[in-house]
Amino acid sequence: MTVVTRFAPSPTGYLHIGGARTALFNWLFARHHGGVFRLRIEDTDRARSTADAVDKIFDGLKWLGLDWDGEPVFQFARAARHAEVARRLLDEGTAYRCYCSQEELAAIREEQRAKGLPMRYPGIWRDRDPAEAPAGVPPVIRLKAPQDGETVIADLVQGEVRVSNGQLDDMILLRADGTPTYMLSVVVDDHDMGITHVIRGDDHLTNAFRQFQLYRACGWDVPQFAHIPLIHGPDGAKLSKRHGALGAEAYRDMGYLPEAMRNYLLRLGWSHGDDEIISTEQAVEWFNLDSVGRSPARFDFTKLAALNAHYLRQADDGRLTALVQPLVEARLGHAVDAEGERRLRAAMTGLKERAKTLAELADSALFLVRARPLAMDDRAAKLLEEGAGDLAAFRAVLGSVASWTKDALEDSARRFAEERNLKLGKVAQPVRAALTGASVSPPVFEVMEILGRDESLGRIDDAGGRGSRGLAE
Repeated sequence: MTVVTRFAPSPTGYLHIGGARTALFNWLFARHHGGVFRLRIEDTDRARSTADAVDKIFDGLKWLGLDWDGEPVFQFARAARHAEVARRLLDEGTAYRCYCSQEELAAIREEQRAKGLPMRYPGIWRDRDPAEAPAGVPPVIRLKAPQDGETVIADLVQGEVRVSNGQLDDMILLRADGTPTYMLSVVVDDHDMGITHVIRGDDHLTNAFRQFQLYRACGWDVPQFAHIPLIHGPDGAKLSKRHGALGAEAYRDMGYLPEAMRNYLLRLGWSHGDDEIISTEQAVEWFNLDSVGRSPARFDFTKLAALNAHYLRQADDGRLTALVQPLVEARLGHAVDAEGERRLRAAMTGLKERAKTLAELADSALFLVRARPLAMDDRAAKLLEEGAGDLAAFRAVLGSVASWTKDALEDSARRFAEERNLKLGKVAQPVRAALTGASVSPPVFEVMEILGRDESLGRIDDAGGRGSRGLAE
């Protein structure tokens, strides 16, 4: 048997983080088994479904690296097929026409509510002669569900789950206007797409019982179900925007890498021993449903940031430069020239060691491409004021450095410090402030090599002038 899974979002908004995890689990399960991962857009809610939301779902999945097989299926386009199945069930006697008006149904619900009874359709037209149908009332088509016994599902995550059939009423398959309901559409599409495993959030568990009955009524094989616990916030409450219930594009824009998001989402409810850093290749090799927990996972931005920092350190410098440059340009308000791009690429090894996101990486790289004279933060200005004399003296030494490399520059700084009985930091810190406008940066001598002789000396001269004015004042 070829494993076939699917991700079936409704295009009424962005690809939220819970949906992204569901897509990931389906993708991994299919890839692990050498199977097929399908994408279906459940766009039957025409009032709320938008083309923009469809594009966001596609973009989010592509950013996460979750490639689907074949063309996406759009559920609304298959409405005629869904209706065909309902009419077949009607012909076979496993469905029936119900002529209850909305007013009748509302009265039934009100009576049940008053008596403290579960609100279920009582099967008024289940065995009634259609000849008694009232004139001018378009009927719905309902499934003739089993009334005795239990519906039992061997869920691959939840274990065996069961419900008394007496608790399930005869659900509507086709509305009075002839449009199919969600339950019918999902079952028909899953059957026609050959879905073997339905992996989704456990908020769909109650739907599974009704869908199971519909599969049986149609005479079709029932796929295996796996209902995954939902994601909660760090405080255990339902996930909300303040917890991280954002679209995939929001995480991209905040500067997270797709491989970090895949690793983090994988660990939200699934485990492989004590492993925390799990590559995509390992995830495909190891993934199984047996290791999905039954308790809700908790979203934690701190853990995500730490994981993203790891993947930043592992990432190729050229790739990071390409990702960071547009962010830098957005902050500058203009394009980075070829020299600026060279500096970004040359500095990336040092910069990425201190960043948790691409946004932080872009902020820390700005000093490389800002126009002179640099603005100084408060700490840098204080370092320049305190070290103005040493900086001016070291500037004179730098003018005679023959080889502008980090090793040669560090050697000259060490000799200078020893001659003046200073610690190296007393020399390096004001230099760092002059070159970067801040008190924290990659190793200062690496910065000097990356900036080059002329730019480095020019920035030190700029800062020396600033320091002289500060002392005069």
